Amino acid sequence: MSRWVELLITLGIPILLILLGRFVGGSLERRHYKSIEQRETRFRGQPALSTKQSNTLASIRRAELAIGSVVVSVDYFKRFLSGFRMIFGGEIRSYSSLLDRARREAVLRMKESQPDADAYINTRLETSTISSTSGDEGVGTVEVLAYGTAVVFENVERTRLR
Repeated sequence: MSRWVELLITLGIPILLILLGRFVGGSLERRHYKSIEQRETRFRGQPALSTKQSNTLASIRRAELAIGSVVVSVDYFKRFLSGFRMIFGGEIRSYSSLLDRARREAVLRMKESQPDADAYINTRLETSTISSTSGDEGVGTVEVLAYGTAVVFENVERTRLR
C-alpha cells in the first residue's frame, strides 16, 4: 500500500499543480483581459502611431516622453504545455496570449503615463526575457517596454472618451 501512496504523491502533486495553474491562471488571464479592454476604451481616441510624424495639420504645443513597461510571469500550466512544443516543435500558442497581454498592457501604461496627449508618435515596443527557466528551476518572465512621444496639438478639439 505504501507504494501506491508514494506513486500518488509523486504523480499527484505535479498533476495538481498543473490543474491549479490551468484554472487559476486562466481566471487571472480573463480578468486581466477585461481590465485591458476597459482601459483601452478610455484611450481609443488617442492613437499610438509607429510613424515619426503625425499627419495632422495642427502644430505641436507640447511633446514629452511616454514610457510604460510590464513584467509578466508564465504560469505553471503554460510552462507544462510549452514543454511538449519544445519536443515536437511548432508555435507555442500558450505563450501567444501572454505576449499579447503584455504588449497591450505596456502600451496602456505608456498612455497612462501621459494621459492628456492627443497622440503618441514614434511608438516602439521592446520585449526581453529577464529570467529564464532551466529544468525545473527559475521562473519564466518576459518584460515588454513601450515608449513613444506623447504630443499635444494646438487648437485640436478634445472630445476623447474619459
